Amino acid sequence: IKLALKEAGNKAGRFNIQYRDLDDSTAQAGKWEPGATSANARRAAQDKTTIAYIGEFNSGASAISLPLLNEAIVPQVSPSNTAVGLTTDEPGAEPGEPAKYYPTGKRHYARVVPKDTIQGAALASTMKDEQCTKVAIINDKEVYGAGLARNIENSAKEQGLQVTGNDGIDPQAPNYRALASSINGAGADCVVYSGITANNAVQLFKDLDAALPDAKLFGPDGIAEAAFADPSEGGVPANVAQKTLVTQATLSPEEYGAEGKKFFEDYQAEYDEDNPDPYAIYGYESAQLVLDAIERAGDRGNDRQAVIDALLSTRGRDSVLGTYDIDQNGDTTLTDYGVFRVTGGELEFDRKVEAAK
Repeated sequence: IKLALKEAGNKAGRFNIQYRDLDDSTAQAGKWEPGATSANARRAAQDKTTIAYIGEFNSGASAISLPLLNEAIVPQVSPSNTAVGLTTDEPGAEPGEPAKYYPTGKRHYARVVPKDTIQGAALASTMKDEQCTKVAIINDKEVYGAGLARNIENSAKEQGLQVTGNDGIDPQAPNYRALASSINGAGADCVVYSGITANNAVQLFKDLDAALPDAKLFGPDGIAEAAFADPSEGGVPANVAQKTLVTQATLSPEEYGAEGKKFFEDYQAEYDEDNPDPYAIYGYESAQLVLDAIERAGDRGNDRQAVIDALLSTRGRDSVLGTYDIDQNGDTTLTDYGVFRVTGGELEFDRKVEAAK
């Protein structure tokens, strides 16, 4: 985000842009926290100079901020939310979604990452490619995890895979040995976790490996981070990592074309990092999209509704991610997902999955 602003000279059209950094996590929770999230959204909503809100990282957090920002008519763009129900009532959404997030009856939100109908299909395709026949699904019961689990289940069945179960876990449990044993008894040859690392994913994968030594393990973008992949940061040990595949909407630098290549070069030059967080490029594009919407709003670029209108009328946008539209629901038309192996404590790009639904 900061890189995009710097490159734009902290301007969009004729307007100067100021950046303010907010954190929705707390040290006590060790992850995003509802109180911090709502405080951030209220702060942005009440600040008359706020013209856009980029966030959040987690879908569950955005489920809290969305109605607050909607009532205040604040344009919102997420670099990483994938929960289906934030934008549509397609399979995977909960009853009442997405209407409950938009109390004004109008939309204000967009995302630059494909929603979980796409990721569910990508995970199912990956498991089929890996010769899975019986699949057990585990979710963390959050908005993101539970919704994605339903999408995985639907896509897996459509692709001819047998689903042995879709179980929710208690993130505070000391271990998951009983669940792992039950999955083994059901004859699953593959297990997919639908949730985030912070909800005890590392312990879960250790217990699954112990109970099902021959099973292949899979996970979504919610575990695509060092906290899961790197043992030195509390991640899974090497023997578990080598049997795990992770999907996320990011690809290898080579897959992004000339604009993407330039982003990675500029990022390395600015931050001296040759292996940025996988979602850095999505944060960058989120900021670019906001700046573009402000500029397209012209003299009304300081008017929230005008920026929302420009945001939701984005068509044929050429970006570091490729060319895409933002549809009337706020969803991107991008559909590619990457499959990553966990190697040496890092996520290593393996292949691209085209999982359009």
